[in-house]
Amino acid sequence: MTPTACPVCLIVPSRVLLELKDVRSALISEQLRGHRAGVGAPASLVAAGRQRAVYDARHHAKLPGKLTRSEGGAASDDPAVNAAYDSSGATYDFYQTVLGRSSVDDAGLPLKSTVHYERDFNNAFWNGRQMVYGDGDGQLFVGFAGALDVVAHELTHGVTQHRVPGGLDYAEESGALNESISDVFGSVVKQWKLGQTAAQADWLIGAGIMAPAVGKALRSMKDPGNTALTWSGDDQPGNMSGYVQGGDVHTNSGIPNRAFYLAATALGGNSWDKAAKVWYAALPMLTPAATFKDVAKATQAAAAQLGLSAADQAAVKAAWKGVGVI
Repeated sequence: MTPTACPVCLIVPSRVLLELKDVRSALISEQLRGHRAGVGAPASLVAAGRQRAVYDARHHAKLPGKLTRSEGGAASDDPAVNAAYDSSGATYDFYQTVLGRSSVDDAGLPLKSTVHYERDFNNAFWNGRQMVYGDGDGQLFVGFAGALDVVAHELTHGVTQHRVPGGLDYAEESGALNESISDVFGSVVKQWKLGQTAAQADWLIGAGIMAPAVGKALRSMKDPGNTALTWSGDDQPGNMSGYVQGGDVHTNSGIPNRAFYLAATALGGNSWDKAAKVWYAALPMLTPAATFKDVAKATQAAAAQLGLSAADQAAVKAAWKGVGVI
């Protein structure tokens, strides 16, 4: 059965855009969230190996736009095209090399990207079939396609919709988990590409996409809600004591984000060697309405199934205790 798609998943929450007084991008984002795109690709389009295609929307909303670069093709004169091509390729390579997964659907789904969506659009999103990038307005945001953690975050929404049976409902704790899983693998892909250990990583999501006068990053997995590391409106809690009932899924995702950070740093070394594999193995154990306690239980079970030591299994459990989930 085809997994249920989440609503269009955007990297910048509408409430953030509104707080920054970008009403136009917030309205476009909310209109997109009301659209539920189809999932997957026709069988005739599925090919073995990495298959990327980057399109140019030419500042319009019609997708996918004009094909500008295909797999193996020469670099474009457009930096945004090349950034989207390279970032999607790095994400594909991570899933293939580290987790043995063939694209977001594990069946070779071609990675389609569209750049220059709308004009001065301060967002990027996964719509169930492809990646789409605005250019930013240069005053609040300065671009998205070149931020590997942002690209990997959005593509991971595709992984989640296929790997979790039925997908994850996009509300309350399951919605926050959906966002957290994307932050987890967005950060891990960036660490993998840079060759950083868990101790060396900055654990920031969206570092560099904001104009310097606005902020440094959207979120911190290490210290959710620390505005000195992110931006002045960062309201993420890092513990269940701060969970916002009915709150934005991007806000509450700070709790499972910090749990992953605690697990990865306690396990030591590279986050993709143990922690990411535990979280990935846990995904099929979840249901659409999964809670934080459900994923805590699933990651502990996955750690045991993967043969981690008793000390490592205890570290996974301690991470969830550390954020007040168990």
